[in-house]
Amino acid sequence: MKQVTAILSASGLVLALSLPGWAQEVKQLPTQTVTLSGTVATVDHAKRVVNIKKADGKFETIDVPAGATRFDELKVGDKVSVTYNNNVSVRLKPPGEPAVDTGSKTSTMGQEVRPGGTTAVQRTMTAHVDSIDKSTSSMTFVGPNGWKYSRHVVDPAVLEKVKIGDAVDVTWNTDLKVVVE
Repeated sequence: MKQVTAILSASGLVLALSLPGWAQEVKQLPTQTVTLSGTVATVDHAKRVVNIKKADGKFETIDVPAGATRFDELKVGDKVSVTYNNNVSVRLKPPGEPAVDTGSKTSTMGQEVRPGGTTAVQRTMTAHVDSIDKSTSSMTFVGPNGWKYSRHVVDPAVLEKVKIGDAVDVTWNTDLKVVVE
């Protein structure tokens, strides 16, 4: 699940940075939805890893977080469906506006008859442009607690509209639904 979440977050940010106009308003992106369905092929309780065999015969490995309290009820042969919805919005911060680093989470995981449930997470953080590489069309950002990442920018015109040190608020709204049949 970590991989899928990371991929969705990264994809959302790449799409956000491809927007043609950077202004003070918030740029809302279309929702990205990824669904993974299949049959539990193996369960490693010690490592908290599940292999799911998809309809096309390929396997997907899912790392199950420690917070999944009913993980021990999952068994080989269970039919599962995992759906991630990810919304990202980006805003170039005006100079002098205070940085933000907030998050909230709601969850019904483990409260249903079968393992599964829903979780919704919202995270907003201020990141600063640390470097711009026009030759590779990429930017590096630094966020709270030294959090650092680089991303390819789809629209190179964006690189002309930002400079090192600019602050950007990025908000991720992610919801996850897990169904075990």
